[in-house]
Amino acid sequence: MAGKFEITKAGDTFSFELFIDDKAVGKSPVFDKEDACKRGVKAVKKNSRMKVQNTLANDEEKTNPKYLVEADGEKVKYTLFLQTGAVALEGSADSEAEVLDIIEKIGNNANAAPMAMAEVVLSENEQKQIRVDKLLALQKAGKDPFEITLASQTHHSDEIKASFDELEGKDVIIAGRIMTWRDMGKANFIDIQDRNGRIQAYVRMNDVGEEVFKEFKTWDLGDIVEIKGFVFKTKTGEISIHAKEIRLLSKSLLPLPEKFHGLTDTDTRYRRRYLDMIMNPDVKETFIKRSKIITSIRNYLDNLGFIEVETPILNTIPGGAAARPFITHHNTLDMDMYLRIATELYLKRLIVGGMERVYEIGRNFRNEGMDVRHNPEFTCIELYQAFTDYHGMMDIAEALIRNAANEVCDSLHITFNGTEIDLETPFRRLTMIDAVKEYSGVDFASFMSDNEKAIAIAKEKDIEIAPGKATWGDILNSFFEEFVEENLTQPTFIMDYPVEVSPLTKRKPDCPVLTERFELFIMGGEYGNAYSELNDPIDQMSRFEAQMKLREAGDDEANMIDHDFVTALEYGMPPTGGLGIGIDRLVMLLTDSYSIRDVLLFPTMKPINE
Repeated sequence: MAGKFEITKAGDTFSFELFIDDKAVGKSPVFDKEDACKRGVKAVKKNSRMKVQNTLANDEEKTNPKYLVEADGEKVKYTLFLQTGAVALEGSADSEAEVLDIIEKIGNNANAAPMAMAEVVLSENEQKQIRVDKLLALQKAGKDPFEITLASQTHHSDEIKASFDELEGKDVIIAGRIMTWRDMGKANFIDIQDRNGRIQAYVRMNDVGEEVFKEFKTWDLGDIVEIKGFVFKTKTGEISIHAKEIRLLSKSLLPLPEKFHGLTDTDTRYRRRYLDMIMNPDVKETFIKRSKIITSIRNYLDNLGFIEVETPILNTIPGGAAARPFITHHNTLDMDMYLRIATELYLKRLIVGGMERVYEIGRNFRNEGMDVRHNPEFTCIELYQAFTDYHGMMDIAEALIRNAANEVCDSLHITFNGTEIDLETPFRRLTMIDAVKEYSGVDFASFMSDNEKAIAIAKEKDIEIAPGKATWGDILNSFFEEFVEENLTQPTFIMDYPVEVSPLTKRKPDCPVLTERFELFIMGGEYGNAYSELNDPIDQMSRFEAQMKLREAGDDEANMIDHDFVTALEYGMPPTGGLGIGIDRLVMLLTDSYSIRDVLLFPTMKPINE
């Protein structure tokens, strides 16, 4: 059995580890100076055979120096205390027996264990300075990689691997980032990562030339290179590029995260998405799928005769949804404006204008809370079709989602957060009243429009009634949110919302307290919202006025009156169906992503210095 002490420098500090049979069994505190660290090693050697106080065995208190054994969460740890009470060494294991065995091994091996410096661990700033110095040397020699404006790339890594039989022995040119490096003297293996994956390159001095090889040996992990060579297989059968020429295209001045642990901190991943994509190539696949989903939606709607349009992001009135807007100021016009919260009212103006089928995929902005399903800016598709109703929108929503799933998942049976979701079976269609009756036992149809009874039942069921919301319709919606939403795992259309929560929706002709509106729920979350659009300008104005009363009462999410929109309706809008689907949530569903931040390239984050 052999032991050794290994001293490590990290920045301006020092520490040591004790290894026995090449396994780390203990670690020291951090020291400011190397000499102090070496004295720490000597202290462990001197005190390695001290008595043990095992708190797990209820040992009596012992004086220092001693080993103290105690529980540490699910593990057991030991600490070697010196006479002064200072910590000399500490470690842990999965069980009491393992810790006691480690202490015995330390006693038997530490005194004779040699002391050596470990490989120097440089701080990020120190590593950056070394790389900057290398760049300056290249620039001084007239080889500044940042002056290069053009590079060649005949193939990507995956194409070479897929077409090996055709390409074996033939020259190709690849370009990408050096991710790993195996130095074998005059021959080196490096892994090059490009957009589609990785491929190994074999770089030998005899092939690229002594001068180029000497320069190559000064390059670093993370550098971006161009390699020309022929395709071959190594003795181990790995498809590789035998380099004939190699050129540095871009110098990486910062080191990549340590290769064995990579980049796992989610906060850093979201803040530095570029680094996330370098170290976790699978992340790129999510965003490639996102692009394919959006493309499939466009293709589907274009084939139905829809026209894609663009409407203003800066609005004078934040309309089309119940949400708190972001406010900005236009200096030239000296007026406050709002980032749009929805595209709805502009798109319906286009229906009035005769476009009949329109859609927009774009960013909306809502100054609201943030969680795994909400980001202040998000992507949404809204589409409007003249001469149809919300049933027509249900058909489009269902087909659109199925089409996207087939495109990126190759299946209509997917898994989301561990739950199997069936997108093949026709989506269930259920009225809000029937859903509330099914899950709460309360039949709101039996006391239609009876506010007093609704209030009484809400109190009986401990449902809180918000100010200004003491109506049958608002309370029905509250019951739905409380008792139903979380149970809607498989795709379900919830139809016929009360008019109080649907200010832009056409009333049901046979039941004017309800509207022709649906929302699509999957896994307890909303994935789409659609109406038979309200086209009666008089009814629309009265609902706007009701919304303004709520706003004046303190509801800053209530709609403002959009007089120009009402004017547009007064010219006549045909019966129209409208649908909105959150693109981000749909991408989360089809890529099995837990958080909305996982499907946004650059999610909103609080500045790190605040």
